[in-house]
Amino acid sequence: MGDSTHPLEILDERKLRMRRASGKFSLEGPQRVDAPMPGKVVRVMVKAGDEVQEGQGLVVVEAMKMENELKSPKAGKVTELHAVEGAAVESGAKLVVVV
Repeated sequence: MGDSTHPLEILDERKLRMRRASGKFSLEGPQRVDAPMPGKVVRVMVKAGDEVQEGQGLVVVEAMKMENELKSPKAGKVTELHAVEGAAVESGAKLVVVV
């Protein structure tokens, strides 16, 4: 606009859901990682009690023929693990809690 440049990013619904699910958390207290959409858990990369780093992969969920790696929102310890390989999950299902 005029002499100003404004960055713009256009997201489709899937990318928007993934962004909301994976990166907009407060870093204080327990952080829940939920399934962004209905799908199937194809890989669990951590165990309860594991120490994890921020951005480390926790669970891979297959939805709409795409594999989506869900990452840790903060460094901490996995205190709850509800994801089971091969299990179907609904949108919003609690998969992992990191404290």
